[in-house]
Amino acid sequence: MSAGAKRMMKKKVIVKKLSSIFNFGEVDVLCTDKTGTITEGIIQVKDMVNAYGTPDERLKKWAYLNASFQNGFNNPIDNAILKLNISVDDYKKEDEIPYDFIRKRLSILVSDNNKFTIITKGAVSSILSICKGFQDDGNVIELNDVERNKIETVFKNYGEQGYRVIAICKKEHVSGLLKKEDEKDMIFLGFILLIDPLKEDAFDSIEKLKSLNVTTKIITGDNRYIALYTAKQLGIVSPKIITGAELNIMSPEALSIQVLDTNVFAEVEPHQKERIVRAFQKSGRVVAYMGDGINDIAAMHAADTGISVNDAVDVAKEIADFVLLEKNLSVLADGIIEGRKSFANCMKYILINTGATFGNMFSVAGASLILPFLPMLPKQILLTNFLSEFPYLSVASDNVDAEVLEKPGKWKIKTIRSFMIVFGIHSSVFDFITFYTMYYYFKLTESNFQTAWFLESVLTELFILFIIRTKKTFLRSKPGKTLIITSSLSFVTTILLPVSSFASVLSINTAHFQQVRAIALILLLYIITADIIKVLFFKYQDKR
Repeated sequence: MSAGAKRMMKKKVIVKKLSSIFNFGEVDVLCTDKTGTITEGIIQVKDMVNAYGTPDERLKKWAYLNASFQNGFNNPIDNAILKLNISVDDYKKEDEIPYDFIRKRLSILVSDNNKFTIITKGAVSSILSICKGFQDDGNVIELNDVERNKIETVFKNYGEQGYRVIAICKKEHVSGLLKKEDEKDMIFLGFILLIDPLKEDAFDSIEKLKSLNVTTKIITGDNRYIALYTAKQLGIVSPKIITGAELNIMSPEALSIQVLDTNVFAEVEPHQKERIVRAFQKSGRVVAYMGDGINDIAAMHAADTGISVNDAVDVAKEIADFVLLEKNLSVLADGIIEGRKSFANCMKYILINTGATFGNMFSVAGASLILPFLPMLPKQILLTNFLSEFPYLSVASDNVDAEVLEKPGKWKIKTIRSFMIVFGIHSSVFDFITFYTMYYYFKLTESNFQTAWFLESVLTELFILFIIRTKKTFLRSKPGKTLIITSSLSFVTTILLPVSSFASVLSINTAHFQQVRAIALILLLYIITADIIKVLFFKYQDKR
């Protein structure tokens, strides 16, 4: 896992929790915000228009006052408005009601020559709900149902054109104090039209994730129209959308079914993001959530893998499992590939060790009951472990088959248990064949017998490493360079030990040609049968 974390760092992904690499390798659903991930995140003011969509320069002053005097959290919308650089020296801030995710609006109370004015901006639906009239060419007109529908149609049209739309309203006030109850009977001024273009590689990044069998779900607080526009720009034909209002009346059981076919979740509140994540998990999906704000904390905590970015708020980076140095889905795709490599190599190590250990211990126990002498001395067992497991250190950098990287890995304890039993028994069968051949056929005892089993035991564990490291026939999968080198060193050392000066110290003798031929034949049968069983085993497991 540490080797995987090092590789992921080169892909601009910082791993904060090593154990989370397993979860990262299993991810099949990515939930992400729209702004800054799919879009450039550099919001610009395109225009400001009245209720009927006619450009209105007077809106700029009111929007600039609201943005310049607010003391809440720094946000790209206000930063874009502040670039208008309008002089408001005649105005003084008196009070403020900060933005929150329930009201979805921000109110500022300003004064000019002892005249108090409330200026409120926010989501269109939120602003319309507190207005009794609207302004048209300086005249105030009653906001009845007919006019309200006209305004909502204008709003919808702008959203469908790809604009992010914020509404603004105002009214005169009687004092320098402002309460939430004062946000009523206001005059609708118009819309602030914002643009945030898609990243050039957004479509390719989504397609790359799709090729990795990772489904991308957009979760945003933006209105449904621009959310649908963005989804279509990403190549999603007839995207299905669920809004925050629809989530409020949807049962958990219905949501766990609906989320699988839904592409976009729009107009959602922070607590609804967590609910969406848990609905995916209830449907059997492994979820990664990518967020950078305080409103994403609950969802990141609920997700199987929490992902943040380097410029996120501190609490988001603190709770995240991974931190991206670039807020980009292509970086995330590279990270997922490295996570799957780490997951696959960890699984290789676990499977090989459990199978080999179970088989060896079973063989030693059985031989101890049959043979009148120790089947292997303690020092020989330690040397066997060293020589066979030395190459395992290079499994971390081993190559992974391309088809394994195409889909998420799955941690299945039942598969590990079944593998341990099947291959442990297979290994023991060939151990007992070796025992019978050496003891009953060649009549070998003690050091001669121990030498034969030492050679067979080490070599089988070296060969099984190359067999188990891939699900397909081992000759069709290319091992990593380091794995080949370390295994070759162990192989040569094992072969040369009986004729070396260390043989007497280790109580190992030189094997005769007939014995070597018999061991070679046993090894050949072991390799062929192990590879066949391996292919059949994984085919069966993949069907389950």
